[in-house]
Amino acid sequence: MEDRAELDSILPYLPLLIGSSRRLLWPSKVVEALEAMSKGPDHSQVNSGQVLSIAISDMRASLSLRDPLAPFSPQGYSLFFDELLTAADSTKWFAEVIPPLANLLLRLPSLLDFHYQNMQAYGYGLRILGPQQPGMVLLSQELIGALLACSLFCLFPVSNRGVKHLPTINFDQLFVSLYESYSEKQENKVRCIVHYFQRICSQMPTGFVSFERKLLSLENHPSQSSASYPNADFWTKSTLSLCPFQVYSSGLIEDHSTGALEVDFANKYLGGGALHRGCVQEEIRFMISPELIAGMLFLPSMADNEAIEIVGAERFSDYTGYAFSFRFSGDYVDKRSVDFLGRRKTRIVAIDALCSPRMNQYKLKYLLRQYKRHFQDNGLSAGQLHQDNKHDGDISRNEVLLNEAPSTSNETNEGGSRMEVVRKSDEKGGQFMDPENFIGIATGNWGCGAFGGDPELKTIIQWLAASQALRPFISYYTFGLDALQSLAQVSQWILLHKWNVGDLWNMLIEYSSQKSKGETNLGFFAWLLPSLPHCEAADPAN
Repeated sequence: MEDRAELDSILPYLPLLIGSSRRLLWPSKVVEALEAMSKGPDHSQVNSGQVLSIAISDMRASLSLRDPLAPFSPQGYSLFFDELLTAADSTKWFAEVIPPLANLLLRLPSLLDFHYQNMQAYGYGLRILGPQQPGMVLLSQELIGALLACSLFCLFPVSNRGVKHLPTINFDQLFVSLYESYSEKQENKVRCIVHYFQRICSQMPTGFVSFERKLLSLENHPSQSSASYPNADFWTKSTLSLCPFQVYSSGLIEDHSTGALEVDFANKYLGGGALHRGCVQEEIRFMISPELIAGMLFLPSMADNEAIEIVGAERFSDYTGYAFSFRFSGDYVDKRSVDFLGRRKTRIVAIDALCSPRMNQYKLKYLLRQYKRHFQDNGLSAGQLHQDNKHDGDISRNEVLLNEAPSTSNETNEGGSRMEVVRKSDEKGGQFMDPENFIGIATGNWGCGAFGGDPELKTIIQWLAASQALRPFISYYTFGLDALQSLAQVSQWILLHKWNVGDLWNMLIEYSSQKSKGETNLGFFAWLLPSLPHCEAADPAN
């Protein structure tokens, strides 16, 4: 490897060594253990969760990993594979899944060598995508499978991850949580992970998944290629029309029938409690599409001006329920088509919300923080072009898109590889502009559950940001929340009266000012339209 900058940044967090030939390799004792497991349980004797946990500990010792596994993790592996699985399913796991996983791990060094050979020219190689460093990592699904096998076997070194603000990556805590305080939802989270490994061992997927850290600069600096987030005056003067707003009282964001950017109601640490006890929107999404977990290896926590977009993650599991009622309900065949980079047309963007904001969420400073999160996340390239708002009348969305939409002809694929197209776009200082950047938004009650946000306020924030970013629509899933029963009626009233972004922003600012001063106890919808039947607004101070 001639240019090792990308590899050097991630190497301390991988369980591999650099050999004398500058090639990645496993320590010899790890190779012996994996080769034995690859030959099946009759050869390796790895035929139970208890023996698997011993094999994991032995490999970790061979890697000289200083940090011990979480207490009771061996009991967690034993509980799941020896007691919760049926005898037939356990036998099948150790005979038909563990051997291919061992083979996949043996191939990890060569998979990484191949990855860097193909990606280093374009800057999409595996590396730590650190804070305030916009960039993208593009991984094959096969390489992701090998990395997640490392997580299952707890082979990643973790001693320095906290310093880099990196989230959990090994699966020991997942199994500890199962043992220490058993719950059906935790068992079913593990079942989703196990099902993923069963699937890739029966047929390895051949696509790609990209992980991108997106950044808004904190100030307006001409030298910065990243966009600066709009101030209050920007929103006040915006004359862009509001995008169509579709309300769904039932259904799931990930099941949206037409292409849309899915919002991940994220923790600032990607994945949140996915590998611990968490089991709400973000954690469930990571369980049914475990390839998302790979981003937790190299993406540190998000700052206020950052978001993470993941494109191409395949869904492997179906499920029912939510939180404590979450249950794995079988196989899921993902029929989404793929883009020109071989990624499934599933786009997920992770943004974290204010935690327990109470009355602060109505203050201008915090309103702008929330708009910033969504504006950045919704697609800066188009919306940012209209930052000056130098137009006398309202700007129609179609007029803007006709002037800015990229060509959809095949000329972009002539004279170079798919990666070359992306690289040339990056050199121009912008995101690769294809029609997929103009898809709508599928979202819901962001920051309104455990984080305690005002759902009416959060709804309007998302609508304004999507509209300013020229998204063609928002599909909003209320999950039956009582506070949003009148959302469809309110949004249709606003659209019927042809309000633009500035109109709605100014009205929300007036409401928030009154709310923060204690001049109204109403929710935004009832304040705006007093004639609507409404529930008493929840008190955010409690």
